[in-house]
Amino acid sequence: QVVLVESGGGLVQAGGSLRLACAASGRTFSSYAMGWFRQAPGKEREFVAAITWISGSTNYADSVKGRFTISRDNAENTVTLQMNSLKPEDTAVYYCAAGRLRSRATEHYNYWGQGTQVTVSS
Repeated sequence: QVVLVESGGGLVQAGGSLRLACAASGRTFSSYAMGWFRQAPGKEREFVAAITWISGSTNYADSVKGRFTISRDNAENTVTLQMNSLKPEDTAVYYCAAGRLRSRATEHYNYWGQGTQVTVSS
């Protein structure tokens, strides 16, 4: 069984920073890609960033490019999302996901965490 557990969410003022972490357990993740998605109230879940476990190749949503950085620690089976210059529109529940493709589409991810709330005040 694959388990993904997010941590690091919270309340921050606009312009501030937060660091999210996703701890993965249950199987070997070397052939997987890891993604971060977010969902604001009344909106669909949207892609934020993704990374390939082995190569470390990344891609980002245009809305976060230059502000967010995704990285992974192979030894610790952990993926992090460093979020800088946060804006009120970044407010959402953030989800970690694992799948076979480094994709922007939710349907390409097989495993999901429970989510962590990020709130950015203006």
